[in-house]
Amino acid sequence: MKRPNFLLFITDQHKADHLGAYGNPVLRTPNLDALAARGWKGENFNVATPICMPNRSSLMTGRMPSVHGARHNGIPLSLQATTFVEKLREHGYRTALVGKAHLQNMTGKAAKWPRPQDPKTEGEARHPQDGNYDQEWAPFWRNDPNHDVQTPFYGYSRVALTVDHGDLAQGHYWRWLEENHPEAARAAGPEQAIPTPEYELSRFHQAWRSRVPEELSTNGYIGMKTRELIREYAQGDQPFFIQCSFPDPHHPFTPHGKYWDMYKPEDVDLPASFHASRAHTPPPHVAWLYQQREQATAVKNTPALFSCTEREAREAIALNYGSISHIDHVIGEVTAELRNQGLAEDTIVIFMSDHGDYLGDHQLLWKGPIHYRSLIRTPFIWMDPANPQARHNQDALASTIDVAATVLERSGILPFNGMQGQSLLPLMDNRRRSLRDHLLIEEEGQRVMFGMDTRVRMRTLLDGRYRLSLYDKADFGELYDLQEDPMELVNLWDAPAHAARKSALLEALALTMLDYTDTSPNPTAIA
Repeated sequence: MKRPNFLLFITDQHKADHLGAYGNPVLRTPNLDALAARGWKGENFNVATPICMPNRSSLMTGRMPSVHGARHNGIPLSLQATTFVEKLREHGYRTALVGKAHLQNMTGKAAKWPRPQDPKTEGEARHPQDGNYDQEWAPFWRNDPNHDVQTPFYGYSRVALTVDHGDLAQGHYWRWLEENHPEAARAAGPEQAIPTPEYELSRFHQAWRSRVPEELSTNGYIGMKTRELIREYAQGDQPFFIQCSFPDPHHPFTPHGKYWDMYKPEDVDLPASFHASRAHTPPPHVAWLYQQREQATAVKNTPALFSCTEREAREAIALNYGSISHIDHVIGEVTAELRNQGLAEDTIVIFMSDHGDYLGDHQLLWKGPIHYRSLIRTPFIWMDPANPQARHNQDALASTIDVAATVLERSGILPFNGMQGQSLLPLMDNRRRSLRDHLLIEEEGQRVMFGMDTRVRMRTLLDGRYRLSLYDKADFGELYDLQEDPMELVNLWDAPAHAARKSALLEALALTMLDYTDTSPNPTAIA
């Protein structure tokens, strides 16, 4: 039986309902909507953690962050970790990554916690591992013309890398831009941008109107390189796996060309919870963010979440829409190349994101350790030409950790010991109605916030109806009935009528965490 090719599209910081296929009435994404119309669309697909590096590492390994070790940004995925891409390569697949990887540190800054100068500790529980963990480090890409990725890179034989966000992204992209279009490279960045004084987000460099043409953007480059690979691989007889990884629509927003003002801030809809949340008492950590906004002390120029104004939310949504429409256009060009090369009926196309973004939900922007559905629920589309009309069990609880097992099963490759995700194929084939009763989401924060005296650590449990979130060293928690309260406005944590439900979910959380402890390596047999 002929093995399928795989083309995985992944965006960065993209919430589920920012796609036409997920019911958005304003955003135009015709190419992704067409994929969803032919494929399986996860309606209840969730992250393993809503943080970039650890969730991407969970995608690669099929394992939870507490197990694969990249618990938060700044901790690289071990080069000793087994990835599903590595297994594909071992079984004869050609493997390539175009775009963002973020399996290693991009900024060069150490993890924020624990502090290196902490007088209470000395050294780490593990000695540093051998291997090059600076392959994505942006300063090296900027300053060393010989710096490059060592392949195979976590299983990828070919890599065309972009590093960071906006129109100043480094990596192979920037080298290509400087070499082939030096005038565009000189025009990049907020200092060279077209003035947009009407945009509040421009004031603190969370958005700028780039002078770099759309065809020379990271999106354009990623599409071009992916099409080149498709043409090359079409000449061989080996199956391929290509990951086409966009650093957009992550802030800072720099949608290029016509995509900057394709959507007007005054024309977009705010999430219903933006205004509805004003009529309800928020949990303490959200109340703290609101207070920072009202006191004009909110920090708005970093990647961290903050409580936003209505204008800021509208700008972010409109610019986010523009970035997504640009990505959708590029995806259309790439899938057209599949058809042109006669590969469309042999290639499974997957679309997903690494995590969501509040984008005005509960008056918040960006991401952080508050697990509203806008953050933890992401789009997931699986379009298999051999099973184009799968519509079964799309509301089953699914997770980032399930993708690796799904790809391996579809390619006829056995999973490896220690994988914690499950194949989604039994849902698509209607062999099973669900994979799990409870889904775990982990978060190990780096930052001290919300007025707490330590970094934020939390665990969330979903059971299909309720969302329970437990915080370490906090005197509050969260419990929402998503069926009766889909906007997550009424926190039932301290409600006497829901005490038994809370207790049962806490027990389920403990058992689920136990279930996700590591089983690799297998123990030595007892003689």
